[in-house]
Amino acid sequence: MVWTGTWVAERLGVELIGDEELPALLGLALRRNPKRAHLLVSGVLGKHVPQRPSVVYGAGLDLGRRVRALLGDEEAARAVVLGYAETATALGHAVADGLALAPYLHSTRRPVAGVARAGGFEESHSHATSHLLLPEDPKLLAGDGPLVLVDDEFSTGNTVLNTIRDLHGRHPRERYVVVALVDMRSAADHERLDAFAEEIGARVDLIARAAGTVRLPEGVLEKGRALVAEHETAREPETAPLASAVVRAALDWPRGLPDGGRHGFTPEHRERLEAALPALAAGVGEALEAVRSPSGTRRVLVLGFEELMYAPLRLGTALEEAGHDVRYSTTTRSPVLAVDDPGYAIRTRLVFPAHDDPADGPGERYAYNVAGAGFDAVVLVVDSAADTPALHAPDGLLARLAEHVPHVVLAVVPSYVPGTAGNAGTTRNVGNSGADTPTVTATEAPERSSMLPEPLRGPAFSSYAPDEVGWLLQDLSDVALEAPTEEREEAVQSGGAHYAESLPVEYQPSERYQELFHAALDGSAARIARAVGTVTETVLAERAGTPVLVSLARAGTPVGVLMRRWARARHDLDLPHYAVSIVRGRGIDANALRWLAAHHDPADVVFVDGWTGKGAITRELAEALKDFDGFDPEIAVLADPGSCVRTYGTREDFLIPSACLNSTVSGLVSRTVLRSDLVGPDDFHGAKFYRELAGSDVSGAFLDAVAARFDEVAAAVDTDVKELLAADRTPTWEGWAAVERISEEYGIHDVNLVKPGVGETTRVLLRRVPWKILAKRGADADLAHVRLLAEQRGVPVEEVDDLPYSCVGLIHPEYTRGATGADGKAVASQ
Repeated sequence: MVWTGTWVAERLGVELIGDEELPALLGLALRRNPKRAHLLVSGVLGKHVPQRPSVVYGAGLDLGRRVRALLGDEEAARAVVLGYAETATALGHAVADGLALAPYLHSTRRPVAGVARAGGFEESHSHATSHLLLPEDPKLLAGDGPLVLVDDEFSTGNTVLNTIRDLHGRHPRERYVVVALVDMRSAADHERLDAFAEEIGARVDLIARAAGTVRLPEGVLEKGRALVAEHETAREPETAPLASAVVRAALDWPRGLPDGGRHGFTPEHRERLEAALPALAAGVGEALEAVRSPSGTRRVLVLGFEELMYAPLRLGTALEEAGHDVRYSTTTRSPVLAVDDPGYAIRTRLVFPAHDDPADGPGERYAYNVAGAGFDAVVLVVDSAADTPALHAPDGLLARLAEHVPHVVLAVVPSYVPGTAGNAGTTRNVGNSGADTPTVTATEAPERSSMLPEPLRGPAFSSYAPDEVGWLLQDLSDVALEAPTEEREEAVQSGGAHYAESLPVEYQPSERYQELFHAALDGSAARIARAVGTVTETVLAERAGTPVLVSLARAGTPVGVLMRRWARARHDLDLPHYAVSIVRGRGIDANALRWLAAHHDPADVVFVDGWTGKGAITRELAEALKDFDGFDPEIAVLADPGSCVRTYGTREDFLIPSACLNSTVSGLVSRTVLRSDLVGPDDFHGAKFYRELAGSDVSGAFLDAVAARFDEVAAAVDTDVKELLAADRTPTWEGWAAVERISEEYGIHDVNLVKPGVGETTRVLLRRVPWKILAKRGADADLAHVRLLAEQRGVPVEEVDDLPYSCVGLIHPEYTRGATGADGKAVASQ
């Protein structure tokens, strides 16, 4: 028998290495995903590949029994089992059944009005990353017994880390058990989980049916994308339309019994379901009898719906026990390439519109390996929230199934809504083709932002402590984004690319440059601490309530962390702090604003940046916020030499050491990235975490050096703030006028190529192709690192008078790799 990973393995060089059972458990497919091109397709999960229900359920039961044996009955009775949406909802439920003594909950991507969130986390490699935890009983996750986390596979362990971090911060536990069908982590991932367990002081056990790794050759992402592009235009299987009639099965679901684990499922619920299963299966069986083929053969597929996996699975096991020839799988959100080849795991694909009014907006959904699989009948099981006109539409799922399968049976399970009286047929009936299921009034779904992922936090993303900052970004660490400086400059200036579509190669400071950084930090730490205190105290004085600090990544992030530290040290205030992306010419990340509005009062949000140059970002933010109610466009900055804002620590243009370096002083996080093939309409902007630069990281050293001077400058800060609050701080935009003048005087005619101030000049030297540096005569104390960088890159430094900044960096105008400067010499890049 051909292994269903052969097609991908031969074309991409992907290898499965590990237990002998792996090829029987896993096949391979391809998908369009910027983070991981390949997809491990399980043959025993019942998601993408139809499988006997008894095999799918038995796999989970066996894992659950192993967990019970590990914990012992006493600890098993104190445990809670948590499964992951959407793929592992039934697997987790089966594990809980095997454990027998513990309640079950699965994460969800469907917000439910009136049900409070008990947590949330993100799945970094997924196409749809956000997970909500919505237990009906808030105490379900508040205990201290073992937490059993169940997923279909472990590829990196990031999802588990994110989950434990979120829940452990709320309700610490001494023990976690991680369960999966296959453990495919690398040795480094194993070490990371061990280190994390040690960090939080908890025991983390792992149980898997099989283990191994996936060996990926160099360039696999690019090759995978090319293969997908080559084959994704392939047509779906062509058959003569069967025009099957849809028969609705009578499903007498027990009153008040949850349809799954979205809001919790207890051992008592399990007993009720077990007792009801024979009658439920009989109702489906009667519908199947009505559509029996003339030959008497009947190969049946029970098809579940996205997160609704467990109820269809148990209906399938009951039908199988009653003597039917049954397979089981479910529909999915996940887009996967279909290739009709025996050596490929996804042979056929049916595409149809979402039919449950999803909170994150409409989109395509998929059913794999259904068409052409020889089924005589499909029993489609959905919850009542998904039994909508879209399901019954001419292009809906029922119609798509009817094109390929002779008989279609629809079975509707009432959607369980916590708090509904008796939960009698808790249906969101919105015109479901005359269905006679009981109804309750539909409630409006929350804003789409509630489906956005939770912020990324260290140490999984950035070297900052998890409480220092939450990054409202998506992790693109595995994507190759760096390009040589000259190539980027030429592309940007020619209009062929936007600067935010790629990243510069990270500058690796020489020993001499590092010495300059540490000398600058030692010499300016008190000055920076004073500015931090001044801007923080000004914010606290002028904002009612508790401010929510929102840094503009990434220059604003160290400043936001320091402001948070000042508020805690001086006032015992624990200010929330997040980092968001803003891109010149593209605006601020709208999804990040939606997330903030869903979790905080927009009036409390204070945007934070490191410094102002000519004020371009200040203007960009004000323009972007016109479309969002409640946010104040004022930016609080450490230094405002351009006189662009009202809230600042100083208006002097002095050296802020965090401007000297790139990621190594900013939590090892890159500049933010906005590119259409990586950032979709419902995604946060992206960034990379440069873990490999940990040996050069001075982010913590910078923060600690400044915070150590807080007490020393406290009295001066009090004086500064009193004077500032009484002064006229109206922005004069002096810096913008100077930039316009310089742009014309030097024949540049583009203010975007004039970067004023020490911070912006440093950025020019580190990331762009500089033409020349203008230095204010006498400002030597703050410019040693600028002069060194200019020397290393062969850029002339011109001493000038009458400059409102300490220095100004000029980007080479009309740059091409053959361009020359005004002096006829080629621009150097060393």
